[in-house]
Amino acid sequence: MIVSHEKSVEGVKIENPQVKDAVMKVLISPKEGWEGYVMRIFELGKGGYTPRHSHDWPHINYIIRGKGMLHLDGKDYELEPGSFAYVPAGKIHQFKNIGQEEFAFICIVPEKGHQ
Repeated sequence: MIVSHEKSVEGVKIENPQVKDAVMKVLISPKEGWEGYVMRIFELGKGGYTPRHSHDWPHINYIIRGKGMLHLDGKDYELEPGSFAYVPAGKIHQFKNIGQEEFAFICIVPEKGHQ
């Protein structure tokens, strides 16, 4: 069980040549009692992005700050706070910050998808 605030969670900078200015915060995981799933927040700085990739698990995303773009299965979607997306397993996808401020989103994955 956990009750907290995202400001209390330390972020981990993602070190990957296919990533730019990205930080991940793990909010809830099996460690806190949510068996099988992990809820994270990704924060992308101005001009930041995640890698364009696919994997064998789905994820659910909810935008909380900023303006971004989701490239999903060959199409680009503009995102803003309140936007949400379901990314199926096996689909090529990438998030980019296209705004002037931090772009942040919740990402929920099965435990096997958390690295």
